[in-house]
Amino acid sequence: MAKYFIGTCSFTGPGLMGTFYPKKMEPKKRITFYSRFFNTVEIDSTYYALPSERNSHLFAERTPKDFIFHFKAFSLLTKHPVRTNRIGRTLSQFLPKGFDKNTITNPPPDMLDKAFSMFGSALMPLLLQNKLGFVLFQFPPWFEKNKKNLEYILECKKKLKLFKLAIEFRHNSWVDDKESESTFKFLEKNNLTYVSVDEPQFAGGTTMPPLAKTTTEYAYVRFHGRNKSSWFKKGASVSERFNYLYSLEELKEWIPRIKKLSSQTKEVYLFFNNCFAAYPIINARDLSGLLNVLKDKKAVELIDEKEPGLF
Repeated sequence: MAKYFIGTCSFTGPGLMGTFYPKKMEPKKRITFYSRFFNTVEIDSTYYALPSERNSHLFAERTPKDFIFHFKAFSLLTKHPVRTNRIGRTLSQFLPKGFDKNTITNPPPDMLDKAFSMFGSALMPLLLQNKLGFVLFQFPPWFEKNKKNLEYILECKKKLKLFKLAIEFRHNSWVDDKESESTFKFLEKNNLTYVSVDEPQFAGGTTMPPLAKTTTEYAYVRFHGRNKSSWFKKGASVSERFNYLYSLEELKEWIPRIKKLSSQTKEVYLFFNNCFAAYPIINARDLSGLLNVLKDKKAVELIDEKEPGLF
């Protein structure tokens, strides 16, 4: 059976201060505190800005030897629009003279190449210490299945050839009845890990179905919550959209699927992205309990005892 890695998508959400973390805990101590309870984390801040090599060194120093980090790919790499003030001084040099737009939608090729290079370089300290899991490529809802986008995925793999890539689609053309088989074969052939998701379901298939699928020797599942009322709500904030606490019964629905994935792989990564208040921490703990893989039962008991800062 595979080894389970269970954690959250980000460990720095404002809803965790004074609930999971003690109110006055210094920021530099949070990842060490978090790693007492969980054996992996997904860093989502790198979607908004490029990571830094310094932070990779600090992450490695402040966590146990077997702790695994995953990083969400910078938005410039995943076909998302990027605010110009987010790209940094180095990448700004590649913009055309007189560029005055607030967002970048079609980066110059040399800028994109440099962004890939900088992203990979910043993660090397963790890779060299065997503490790096996947780079998560979450493509936008308009990234539909076609030849051009298949080629772009292969380009991403080529530019980050030292890293394992996990691919999350948000357009269901990739997994509809006609295309799912060829999509999974494409990922298998190129050693790319399909990301299974749990998210709200609507008539007409406007979101991704909860397929428990693996295309490599790893499985990767992200729980986005099931908040149907805010998922497509115009102007909804990130926290409003993901404001959803899974019940134990809802998590139990996934146990047979997770165990099947476990029988097909050597490692199963399970992440909660319902980033509102302390919901992801609570659900990560709940799922760990259901799978009987609590990282530190004594530490988790502290949550139940409601010590300061632990709910």
